[in-house]
Amino acid sequence: MDAELHAKLGRLAARHHVSLFMLLQAAVATLYTRLGAGTDIPLGTPTAGRTDEALNDLIGFFVNTLVLRTDLSGNPTFTELLDRVRAANLDAYTHQDVPFERLVEHLNPARVPARHPLFQTVITFDNQTRAELDFAGLRGVMEAVGEAHAQFDLNFTFTETAGGLTGAIEYACDLFDRGTATALADRLIRVLRAVADDPERAIGSIDVLSPQERELLLVTRNDTAADTDFSRCVHELFEAEAAAHPDTVAVALGETRVTYAELNARANHIAHTLLERGLAAEEPVAVLMERSVELIAAVLAVAKAGGTYAP
Repeated sequence: MDAELHAKLGRLAARHHVSLFMLLQAAVATLYTRLGAGTDIPLGTPTAGRTDEALNDLIGFFVNTLVLRTDLSGNPTFTELLDRVRAANLDAYTHQDVPFERLVEHLNPARVPARHPLFQTVITFDNQTRAELDFAGLRGVMEAVGEAHAQFDLNFTFTETAGGLTGAIEYACDLFDRGTATALADRLIRVLRAVADDPERAIGSIDVLSPQERELLLVTRNDTAADTDFSRCVHELFEAEAAAHPDTVAVALGETRVTYAELNARANHIAHTLLERGLAAEEPVAVLMERSVELIAAVLAVAKAGGTYAP
């Protein structure tokens, strides 16, 4: 994220008395809800676990996991969402000493071994100043070491430095590929730019698609125009296809395969039966059947006999 966007986000967070972490959490939750993940977005985050001053001089690992639930119901503006995030997070922080394992034990959710019990996405924020590691005659540098495997479905990591704000997404390869993760990053940047420019807009109006994606979804994949003969009814078009390709499979259901000729014969038999029973032109015929080849034959038969199909 460039310096200009970083500065805008910082000013926005300060105006609404939230931390930059809270703002980024709200942006990730907004991205999720715009992608169809619902309006109750739980995100996990690590906490230092050192709220007691007595722990200051102790060496040890006290990190705990906190679940932050983000309420996006009612299509709030982004500033309204920031207020909700601040209130929910401050409330959650008062309970950060409760061991995560104790929380899972108490809630006792339905467990699936392949999924984390209370959240699938983690968000972390690092704005700590790095210690210098230079020694006499030796200069130390920080080197990123990749993880051997992902602990969560997705992990959004943000780092704030004097030069700006950067981010990374770690993803489980069983669920996502690099292209999907890259698209998530691009869309998140799009959300951040939108709220930085207009934080009073409703989150439901934030566009997460690029112009190219919008063109693909709305134009390219919907370019279904075709020359169609509207002078003939659908059963007449079917009969013409049956005459031209009688041995081609018309319907497949499980292991069953029915050709155009066979389906046409079945439909004709039912159509003759309807006419023998006195079916009048455009008279509705109620059809109550399970999903089957016979259902398709019955619908065609009603049209062949001049009736109207009523499911």
